[in-house]
Amino acid sequence: MGGAIIFLLVMVTLFAHFLSPYDYATQRRRFAFAPPTKIHFFDKDGKLRWPFVYGIVRERDPRGRWVYRENTDQVYPIKFFVTGDPYRLFWLIPTDIHLFGTGELDPNSPGQIFLFGTDDVGRDLLSRTLIGGWVSLSIGPLALAISLTLAIVFGGISGYFGGGWDNFIQRAIEVLNSFPGLPLLLALAAILPPGLPPALSFLLIIMILSILGWGGTARTLRGLFLVLREQEFALAAKAMGASNARIIFKHLLPNTLSYLIVSATLGIPGLILAEASLSFLGFGIRDPMTSWGQLLNQFTDSTITNLTYHPWLMIPGFFIIIAVLAFNFMGDALRDATDPFSTQGR
Repeated sequence: MGGAIIFLLVMVTLFAHFLSPYDYATQRRRFAFAPPTKIHFFDKDGKLRWPFVYGIVRERDPRGRWVYRENTDQVYPIKFFVTGDPYRLFWLIPTDIHLFGTGELDPNSPGQIFLFGTDDVGRDLLSRTLIGGWVSLSIGPLALAISLTLAIVFGGISGYFGGGWDNFIQRAIEVLNSFPGLPLLLALAAILPPGLPPALSFLLIIMILSILGWGGTARTLRGLFLVLREQEFALAAKAMGASNARIIFKHLLPNTLSYLIVSATLGIPGLILAEASLSFLGFGIRDPMTSWGQLLNQFTDSTITNLTYHPWLMIPGFFIIIAVLAFNFMGDALRDATDPFSTQGR
């Protein structure tokens, strides 16, 4: 189940620009904080029609706040494969075809469709959620790949060679683990200059998460290598003159793959949450780039007011929950399948 959900999320993010009705950065300030658009199947006379939306009208309530209502005299049928904001499919193919929309190219037209509502400057939340999913889902695996590489190198050296190398690496891990995780993340992220290009900021966030996340896995690998290096197959390879590198990568490391696979799957949710925490607090992904955590950043200002009047801004948070649970379910399933002492894995 978890694997199917992850596959679905990945496919949605790969086709995010096509599935999104608008460009994620396009501002429609006339429709700031517009609620989710209702899709209708019956007109005001009760007749069944092709799915459509009514025109959006903005007006002030008695308290002076902008509110939105439907103009039932303006009907905009929902169209498929419509022309809209240009983008690059798979970041390579230029096109302007979107899966659905009303076909209204004027950003001030009342015939807009905002299935998830809009944010404080009128950007479509559905488009930003889908595009932000690519950032949130890619940061975890990329950071984990670097983190696992560091863990394999330092954990393998520490466990196989022992001695001074072991002492030095273990003390370094202890120093790294002695700092509180989130404050250290915030401190490192705060060092990043605010004017960094989005792509560079994205890469630096990945590096920060990777550097801080390898210690625990390295210690576990050290323990596994300490046991495996004394096994008969490792001693036989050493007696036959195999080099240390060959023993490590040919004989010892393959015997830790089951642990590494499970560790990787269970480690991704933590990295997703770490990025979401950084972005939520304003230290992670920044505009114009977006991520699920960055979309929740609006709740740091006037939290109660935003939650009361604009509850749809919480929608990206549900995607974080779904992704984290899906990775945890898949990790638990892999752990049961690879655990020789699990009754489910037999």
